[in-house]
Amino acid sequence: MEWLDRTLIVSPIFYGLCLNDKDFQKELKKLKIEEHVNFLLTDTANATAHFFTKDNKTASVVCLGDVKGQTLEQVYAILVHEATHLWQAIKDEMGEKTPSIEFEAYSIQTLSQNLFYSYKEQKRKVLLAKRKK
Repeated sequence: MEWLDRTLIVSPIFYGLCLNDKDFQKELKKLKIEEHVNFLLTDTANATAHFFTKDNKTASVVCLGDVKGQTLEQVYAILVHEATHLWQAIKDEMGEKTPSIEFEAYSIQTLSQNLFYSYKEQKRKVLLAKRKK
């Protein structure tokens, strides 16, 4: 016997996390976004969730700005904030007007967890690259 994937719903929106403008601009090129888009919406923003739709597919790039001086808990709180924006867009895309509170809570938990994992992995890769120099 093989245990099967327990995922019941797959997000209709592709999403990812960028930690710097260089990676963000590369991703925009991959998405074939031709207009200039700022990494963060304002100079005072900690993070921004950008949404792009092409060929009836929606993608979101969450951009996390400089978080020096912030605790890991503060960074994670920012990512939960952006995960909530992702959830709002996902539920709209799915046509869910009044999702159950458990559906909402599990969705934001999963989105947040995925953003946390991406943040941790990207930071780990940066540290490994610095050590190799």
